[in-house]
Amino acid sequence: MKERDYQHIRVSHEGAVATLTLDNPARKNALGPGSVNELLWALDDAAADEGVRVVVLTGAGGVFSAGADLKQVGATTDLPARGDFADLLLRFTTLGKPTIARVPGYAMGGGLGLVASCDFAIACEDATVGTPEVKRGLWPMMIMAVLSRIVPRRKLLKMMLLGDRLSAAEALDHGLVTEVVPAGELDDAVAALAARLAAQSPTAMRVGLAAYHAQGDLSLAEALPFLRERFGELLASEDAREGLRAFAEKREPRWTGR
Repeated sequence: MKERDYQHIRVSHEGAVATLTLDNPARKNALGPGSVNELLWALDDAAADEGVRVVVLTGAGGVFSAGADLKQVGATTDLPARGDFADLLLRFTTLGKPTIARVPGYAMGGGLGLVASCDFAIACEDATVGTPEVKRGLWPMMIMAVLSRIVPRRKLLKMMLLGDRLSAAEALDHGLVTEVVPAGELDDAVAALAARLAAQSPTAMRVGLAAYHAQGDLSLAEALPFLRERFGELLASEDAREGLRAFAEKREPRWTGR
């Protein structure tokens, strides 16, 4: 991935895994225009880098993110503007590579929206999440679009109307996280999942993720022919041919990403 002069995040790349870290622990990694813009740049770089197969999103200082930083409205970076928070949430649906939220500490408001936008989320046992906006006379407007796709209606309304914090176990019950592990096992759990994902066909993941997000807003009559076309597209790929050959020859496939 390209090196950029980030001021609000850190980006590292090890093997096939790119890790994007919200890096403002003094402000509990609160999200402002600067950090949102830098995340958009980093996601674009990860999408364009063929060597990156998995993206991990986390926060520094034992916290994922406290949500919107109301004291940094108008904060900027040296990078040209790529978009706002709504654009960032949408970018996860077009990345074409699996994403994992590594959740230490807590993830509130917009931070929880980022967690919910990722394909997987692994939290430590003492993590907490919530949508406290109503207690400030606000409402989790943009993240509601993401949360409503993974949290049952009544549970989501209770979250938003009361603004209470949820434990990691409750977040798992709500579908907000994929897995909960002891704090000392968080890094190993994320690394193990990332390794398994990195071993899959990049082509299958790219086409499959795009199809998954696109079909979600279609009727059944629209979705089935659309998915039939995507399946034909995938069958014509080099990775699909290699996967079928490897199965017949009883060996591990060698993916090219094409």
